[in-house]
Amino acid sequence: MGTAETAVLPPHATLLRNVTLVDGSGAPARIGDLLLAGGHIVAVGEVPRGLLENIGTLEELDCAGLVAAPGFIDVHTHDDAAAIERPDMLPKLSQGVTTVIVGNCGISLAPVVTDAPAAPLSLLGTREFRYPSMASYAGAVNTAAPSVNVAALQGHTALRIRHVRDLDGPATAQERSAMAAAMQEAMDAGALGLSSGVFYREAYAADTEELVAVASVAARNGGIYATHIRDELAGIVPALHEAARTARHAGLPLVISHHKCAGPANWGRTRETLPLVDELARGQEIALDVYPYTAGSTVLREDLVDGIIDVLVTGSRPHPEMAGRYIAEIAREWDVNQQEAARRLMPGGACYFQMREDDVERVIRHPLSMIGSDGLPHDEHPHPRLWGAFPRVLALYWRDTGVLQLEEAVHKMTGLSARRFRLAGRGELKAGHAADVVLFDPKRVRDAATFERPAQASEGILKVWVNGALSYTAEAGSTGARTGRFLRRDMRSSAG
Repeated sequence: MGTAETAVLPPHATLLRNVTLVDGSGAPARIGDLLLAGGHIVAVGEVPRGLLENIGTLEELDCAGLVAAPGFIDVHTHDDAAAIERPDMLPKLSQGVTTVIVGNCGISLAPVVTDAPAAPLSLLGTREFRYPSMASYAGAVNTAAPSVNVAALQGHTALRIRHVRDLDGPATAQERSAMAAAMQEAMDAGALGLSSGVFYREAYAADTEELVAVASVAARNGGIYATHIRDELAGIVPALHEAARTARHAGLPLVISHHKCAGPANWGRTRETLPLVDELARGQEIALDVYPYTAGSTVLREDLVDGIIDVLVTGSRPHPEMAGRYIAEIAREWDVNQQEAARRLMPGGACYFQMREDDVERVIRHPLSMIGSDGLPHDEHPHPRLWGAFPRVLALYWRDTGVLQLEEAVHKMTGLSARRFRLAGRGELKAGHAADVVLFDPKRVRDAATFERPAQASEGILKVWVNGALSYTAEAGSTGARTGRFLRRDMRSSAG
């Protein structure tokens, strides 16, 4: 019932007895045992007695009433620098995340070299962009040995900043060739594919020819294309068509980042956008990622401060003391309108309460959606999704409201994510897979992070193993184990 064909087992192993196994495939949960040894899952369900006789030291845990699942895969992060500079990765580890995918929204550390990053690169929160290639970035991750695994997308905006002279216009033929060559280097180094962020000014001028030229390199190497589309407000439908067209012409799978219908004028339009995604998906491979909140978080932009929605400042370079306060309150204190307050606070970051709950629920329920936190680890007062996104899905959308079944929720955070992003040997409790495992209490698991107090570890996440090493416990927090590594894409996998 799931046993690795291993002739000789390592001398030490961990056995989870009588645990509820939610294996990440979407299959029904079942009660059984889970044996971990040598960094891998050795047996799932029934563990042959003879297998245990070959183990020198066996740690047995009675897990009756608890759930074991694959370690959660955060498909949408901006942890590029955090994985190196803060390798304990406690915001992710404490919520059961064992793998983060970086380089989203067109923003990646490689191949930019600068000590003065502007927006949107500043979202990565570091002033040391010193990795001229994806290979050098991968090497830095492995040297840092973070507590979670790291897989990377190559950011299109980063390529533009490195190779395009005029960011307000499309790339020339020579510049497209230079970006394509850099994209090939990234794929050779194991990148998952290309990400773009044509929503941001630095990439807004990119045309389809430019995007296809770079994405085609990812396609030839078995990669994917993830995109922060050009418009999530009134122009969301043509923006979705543009993203699908780019992926189709380049010949690679599409992931639509943090799908939402933003702004009060667009609330309810997921009734329109999700059927469109279904229609497009009949002709090409498409997936979505989504975070379980009605507020987003990005750079502070005057055009997003409309005087209607609430805007919470997450950081401000000229006024760091304003982090954690709402712009409406700051504007009243300064006796200016909200747009003027935003201008005075820039450069900075903010949470924008621009979605409606029913839209979020529709996207989370959709069969093509995966969970990604989109957290910003370097904000002074971060969005609570940095610490709480995955337990929030379990607490709110499974246990409290029943929007998802438990098996669905776990699938959207594990097996589906591993298949879409070509991560071999991850995302399912399967013999031979890496021992990335989370043990949680289904009655108690919940997010504790709030907009007022965002840096709070979740409750009910009891133990987390990364590549077989016990890396987090609810009692002690981080164990100090740092067994994460840079993960290369799997050329053989498919999402079919």
